[in-house]
Amino acid sequence: MSTAATTPHPTRCLKCRRVLRNPSADGLGPKCRRMVRKAARVSPPAAYKPYQLAKAVELLEMGGLVPLRTNRVFLVVSDDGTEIYRTAATGQCNCPAGLRATSPCYHSAAAALLATATA
Repeated sequence: MSTAATTPHPTRCLKCRRVLRNPSADGLGPKCRRMVRKAARVSPPAAYKPYQLAKAVELLEMGGLVPLRTNRVFLVVSDDGTEIYRTAATGQCNCPAGLRATSPCYHSAAAALLATATA
């Protein structure tokens, strides 16, 4: 009898892939969460407005950002939770605000914050 089928996989940090002792809603470990918050306070991206950065930090804290490929492309949940968008740390997003391209959306701000926080 194989024990691999009955043993659950450990929960890992979405940023650095370390095993989490206490899984959190945002999917980040304590060190990565601290680095993301510090990046938002110390050197926020200049292209984003303060309210977008606040929504981006809230999105990260709620676990609404899931990396697809090595912290460059992410799946993001919409405000009401009914839609899922793809966004990149470089500012592209397929949400309605990102497609209009009048200004970058907060989804891409969250991706940029997560990508700039180095582990």
